[in-house]
Amino acid sequence: MSAATPLVDPASVPPAGDLNLVRVYVWEWPVRLTHWLVVLSLFVLSVTGIYIGHPFLSVSGEARTLFVMGTIKVVHYYAAIVFALAVFSRVVWLFIGNSYSHWDRFLPVPERRRRGILPTTKFYLFGLRKPPGFIGHNPLAGMAYTLVFLLYFTMIATGLALYTVNASVHSPFRVFGFLLPFFGGPQGARWIHHVVMWLLWGFAAHHVYSAILMSQIEGNATMESIFSGYKFVQRDDVIYSGYRFFPK
Repeated sequence: MSAATPLVDPASVPPAGDLNLVRVYVWEWPVRLTHWLVVLSLFVLSVTGIYIGHPFLSVSGEARTLFVMGTIKVVHYYAAIVFALAVFSRVVWLFIGNSYSHWDRFLPVPERRRRGILPTTKFYLFGLRKPPGFIGHNPLAGMAYTLVFLLYFTMIATGLALYTVNASVHSPFRVFGFLLPFFGGPQGARWIHHVVMWLLWGFAAHHVYSAILMSQIEGNATMESIFSGYKFVQRDDVIYSGYRFFPK
């Protein structure tokens, strides 16, 4: 089976008994795994990062025996490693994964993807009752995820720059010290790092809301697909994704 061929399960029972729906394998396990690693690591990074910036625990005794801040920083650093590896792994999968996870689903390079931007926008603005039938990411969602990846890399770059401030003389990460001037020094990098965190959580809130909304409107198991990898889609969408408002 080629990467562009969806795995359709003709024996599956679609929700609500709609015989026009078929079960399609959309999100491969590396996509699902990196998705949840990013979510979990971002949560740990946010909690520990807020504490590093604004310590709110008051403990008695000598710091050398308690080492609260040091422990929080270590957890933050290991979570950052998980986050960076998950992001870079997902970038690799943009080139070796199936058609739904491919890079051209994020950038509207194919002509049909570009033509799908307007009807998708109309749907989001309540100008259409049903969205175009894109099985994976629609063109607008793909472009939004491209911006999210830019935020990921900004978070990684500012994090590496900040790490060099207190890194030991022999740390190999000190090579990233050249990044600090690009962000206006430690204070600028710290501010950008903090703002990007909130931007990512703002996107996450919208992402969950829109996934639930689409799952309810289309009955296509959008929410469930990030666990199982499968979505229920219109049979015609399997033949041509995004066909609904285009002449054939």
